[in-house]
Amino acid sequence: MNIVERKIRIGDVNPVELFGSHESHLQLIENKFDTAITVRGDTVILRGESAEVRKIESIINELMYTLQRNGSLSLTDVSMIIDLVHGGRAAQQPPLTTEDLDSVILFGKKEVIRARTPKQMEYYQKVRSNDVVFSIGPAGTGKTFLAVAMALSALRANEVSRIILSRPAVEAGESLGFLPGDISEKIDPYLRPLLDALADMVSPDKLKSMLERRIVEIIPLAYMRGRTLNNSFIILDEAQNSTRMQMKMFLTRLGQNSKAIITGDITQVDLAARVESGLLDVHRLFSGIRGIEFLEFGKTDVVRHRLVAEIVEAYERDAARKNASDHSNGGEPRKPSAPSSAE
Repeated sequence: MNIVERKIRIGDVNPVELFGSHESHLQLIENKFDTAITVRGDTVILRGESAEVRKIESIINELMYTLQRNGSLSLTDVSMIIDLVHGGRAAQQPPLTTEDLDSVILFGKKEVIRARTPKQMEYYQKVRSNDVVFSIGPAGTGKTFLAVAMALSALRANEVSRIILSRPAVEAGESLGFLPGDISEKIDPYLRPLLDALADMVSPDKLKSMLERRIVEIIPLAYMRGRTLNNSFIILDEAQNSTRMQMKMFLTRLGQNSKAIITGDITQVDLAARVESGLLDVHRLFSGIRGIEFLEFGKTDVVRHRLVAEIVEAYERDAARKNASDHSNGGEPRKPSAPSSAE
């Protein structure tokens, strides 16, 4: 891949009129391409694959011409110019059958990301037709990876204007206080899996730009209190480590024109003893509410290394054996548990 950097001077054109209020016009362009776009004063810096950079340069030149000719630019004008210059990403990808296209979630930077199993396809369809989806199941089923892909797809289609990714910062055997660095560095390991998922789908320069402009936010769950998230695609990962109050707090952040995916594995709760997971009773609380759906993955849906499915099954057998032993001794059945693992 030939990565180039190009600078475009916008001259006497008003940047706000060109790029829109809150850079809404610029975001339309960014959502269609992998190229990183940075605006510094009267200069636009493009960094990406050479063919894409040429297209974006043509789009910006056409936008400047239209603005100077008409005296204004609307979102409709911007969308039309993008469509005229941009031939469509699908043409850059290998040919796909009709069946393949139905399962495509996102054209990533390296590959087409699609639903690979019937359960993943059901996941995709439920997210498309509902505002809140709970995705519960073992590690390796693609819960988080596909959620991030669906969020990026919604952003590219201009269905939302930002993506919010969150996780509870709950210790899994190690003490947060003993980790080196300031609070930002301490919580980075908890949020790193979300960043890794994004990095698999978006070029480094584009991702850096999206994070700097807060088109994508990756934040600990506790930092979401008091916010109202409009026009957003929100993902809560590792939700089994949220408390009941935190789950309520998260769900009530949902604003107008927003979607939320909540993922977790109820067999891997790292909360302190006697603290109930907020993911345990969501089915009982929210069943029957229109717009909220549930999806449960099993070990047969694991799409990672073949050993992951066997590892999950081994833990399930061990939990069943311990429960049977507890029953035979007249004790209370144990809650299933397993070491924490990033989805």
